[in-house]
Amino acid sequence: MSIEIRNVSKRFGDFHALRDVSLDIGSGELLALLGPSGCGKTTLLRIIAGLETADAGSILFAGEDTTDVHVRDRQVGFVFQHYALFRHMTVFENVAFGLRVKPRGQRPSEAQIRQKVHELLGLVQLDWLADRFPSQLSGGQRQRIALARALAVEPKVLLLDEPFGALDAKVRKELRRWLRRLHDELHVTSIFVTHDQEEALEVADRVVLMNAGRIEQVGSPQDVWDHPASPFVYGFLGDVNMFHGRAHEGEVHLEGLQLEAPEHADVQNAKAFAYVRPHDLDVQRYSPGARGIVVQLSRAIVVGPIARLELIPADDTQPVNPSGKDAVIEAQIPAQQFRELGFKEGETLVVTPRRARVFVEGAA
Repeated sequence: MSIEIRNVSKRFGDFHALRDVSLDIGSGELLALLGPSGCGKTTLLRIIAGLETADAGSILFAGEDTTDVHVRDRQVGFVFQHYALFRHMTVFENVAFGLRVKPRGQRPSEAQIRQKVHELLGLVQLDWLADRFPSQLSGGQRQRIALARALAVEPKVLLLDEPFGALDAKVRKELRRWLRRLHDELHVTSIFVTHDQEEALEVADRVVLMNAGRIEQVGSPQDVWDHPASPFVYGFLGDVNMFHGRAHEGEVHLEGLQLEAPEHADVQNAKAFAYVRPHDLDVQRYSPGARGIVVQLSRAIVVGPIARLELIPADDTQPVNPSGKDAVIEAQIPAQQFRELGFKEGETLVVTPRRARVFVEGAA
């Protein structure tokens, strides 16, 4: 089922949760709403579900306005972060619940319910747990049962709010892969909310980046990673260093070096910000006259194949970390290269960006 979101706004008192949001979601698509806490993603999900009412705008399911359609009639399935399973019911009864509470004329027979529940438990690979209670399951198992219960009523739309947020990292990663495979089998139009960029980029067909009640960018995972539309998107998707400089006629001048920025060829001496991913920094030992940003190696963390270097600027470059942390430049190089170069903490080094994304203040 396709979903059209048209000019939706929502306020809670003085707080603007959503500001004129419009979005089209294709039938059978798996879409991620991604952004920091308070950006409006859960509010938008709840308005789609019918659990909240928009102050302005409309939601259309398959071209039909759902404004006056009750939540129980929207054919929507929900999966929340904290499972919300009925503790006094077995796994089987939890999954069967939505079928048993249907109006008498729509309710399947007991034999049909039994068959449907066992099919769903097989789909989520937990049919062997049918007689257990939620307290006897792991967190990952409980979340899969919650998903089976949501699918039991054959929803046209599946909504997931931070579905794996309460789980540890290893289980979360396993369930992400499993959810993607399950979606590829079922093709139910699905929207999931997350603040975890890795989760959104790994699972979704398209990612919607939200910030302060607005949509910043919509695109495929590869597109939003390779071509961030704004400084917010660049800073939110993974670690990044931000340097202050001046842009002038296609070049950006930073302390110690200049970068080519042909996309800003028309800019005249404007304030600019250069964003550089840690793995896009080249790190070398310092020598007099070296071109680049002179730094001191504060700390090296070598885990597996990657060496993460924390570098303190030796001059006035003063990068600004978008997350508000101290002015530390983060670089990543292969652990093998780190060992071969023999860098020591406290040593003076020089870094040069291999690739940077430049935003000019005031430019669209």
